[in-house]
Amino acid sequence: MSGPEDLVVEIEALGEKLAAAKASITKRFIGQERVVDLVLSSMLCGGHALLIGLPGLGKTRLVDTLSTVMGLKGARVQFTPDLMPADILGSEVLETAPDGSRAFRFIEGPIFCQMLMADEINRASPRTQSALLQAMQEKSVTIAGKAHDLEAPFHVLATQNPLEQEGTYPLPEAQLDRFIVQVDVDYPDRATERDILLATTGAEDGEVHEVFTAAELIAAQKLLRRMPVGEGVVDLILDLVRACRPEEAEATDPVNASVAWGPGPRAAQALMLTVRARALLDGRLAPSREDVVAMARPVLSHRMALTFAARARGEKLTDVIDSVVADVTRTVRAA
Repeated sequence: MSGPEDLVVEIEALGEKLAAAKASITKRFIGQERVVDLVLSSMLCGGHALLIGLPGLGKTRLVDTLSTVMGLKGARVQFTPDLMPADILGSEVLETAPDGSRAFRFIEGPIFCQMLMADEINRASPRTQSALLQAMQEKSVTIAGKAHDLEAPFHVLATQNPLEQEGTYPLPEAQLDRFIVQVDVDYPDRATERDILLATTGAEDGEVHEVFTAAELIAAQKLLRRMPVGEGVVDLILDLVRACRPEEAEATDPVNASVAWGPGPRAAQALMLTVRARALLDGRLAPSREDVVAMARPVLSHRMALTFAARARGEKLTDVIDSVVADVTRTVRAA
């Protein structure tokens, strides 16, 4: 078993490799460093990411670039109201052999990949959305009573349009909880948009190259779980998650007044993993309390809901989360 010195060497080597991966990604997905970091964090944690943003902001381009740089077999499914579960999972067909015998053969669907882009996932019916649940949680699918394992690693990067809600089916809370982070993709600033304009309207597009292999990504995911986490960081994660639950003893006034339901234990697990990933991407050997503060919105915003009265008052869930984070960190500093 490797000792602390070996762990430090492995973490530093992985940090350098991640820096090379980010440099390659930014050749095609210009700017938006925070978005890249959050999606990479979700992959380092072995989880899935939900990308929220308007059309044309590069979400599809990012996923396509990631599959190349991380050395993963990618697939894309455009979710529509008429999409059926079999269109994603695959189905069994009856074939007749030359000798006249008949047998069922399973034809794999696009989910049998390593990185699945679920484009506009909320446009499909709840029945089709739920077809992803087993795959996201157990990394396998069941067809005709038989389980089929998915190839490791397996990641779902789903997209949603935050404005156009006509003809959509909001994801159920149980499925939202399976996404380790929610990534809000905003408009780029002027300088970044200028770089995008010049880079994407010329004769040549930016070339990316493979930095990781699937085996190396799996090894990185295992290494991340070996990173040390200080007691102060663990306590802050627990304080923050419990403070976001209405009616809990630790709940703050804004939560009791505005939040209908709060995050469960899976949110604390997600924070525990993503703060490590953020430290790795920043070239540090262990996460800090600042990492917890930075990851609070991406981890918690899709695991909480405002009450009807709070929505009627025009409150925003992100403002409530920021208020809770400020209250909790203030209490920790005072202690």
